[in-house]
Amino acid sequence: MWQQIFLGFIGLCSGIIIAGGIAGLMIGLSIVPRYAGITRTADYILLYEDATLLGAVFGVVTFLFKLPLPLGPAFLAAYGFFSGIFLGGWILALAEMADVFPIFCRRIRFSQGLSIVILCVALGKSVGSLLFYYLGWQ
Repeated sequence: MWQQIFLGFIGLCSGIIIAGGIAGLMIGLSIVPRYAGITRTADYILLYEDATLLGAVFGVVTFLFKLPLPLGPAFLAAYGFFSGIFLGGWILALAEMADVFPIFCRRIRFSQGLSIVILCVALGKSVGSLLFYYLGWQ
């Protein structure tokens, strides 16, 4: 019994540390405020933060307890769409924080068509993800 309590305590502490790291990374990358600024909805930033927190808690509970979600293919498509937007936002925010695109463009003397390159990167990631899940590459 003490072993179970100890393992539960260790798991709780580890989860708190990881959640703090993820929240710190999201704050450091300014993902939520950037989306609010781009969409001109800064008045609802607390709502965005609450939705992000609730989504994380719901995802963890669903994953840990293996809760079935029989909501159909439409829900699955919507979930995939919004998850892709969220993940793409993370990737682009991280790339922007590291100044990947400006440094790369300066090094290869690339001055025209950067928006096309970014669009192609996004489409390539989308096609790769669709192939990964459709063909079951794991």
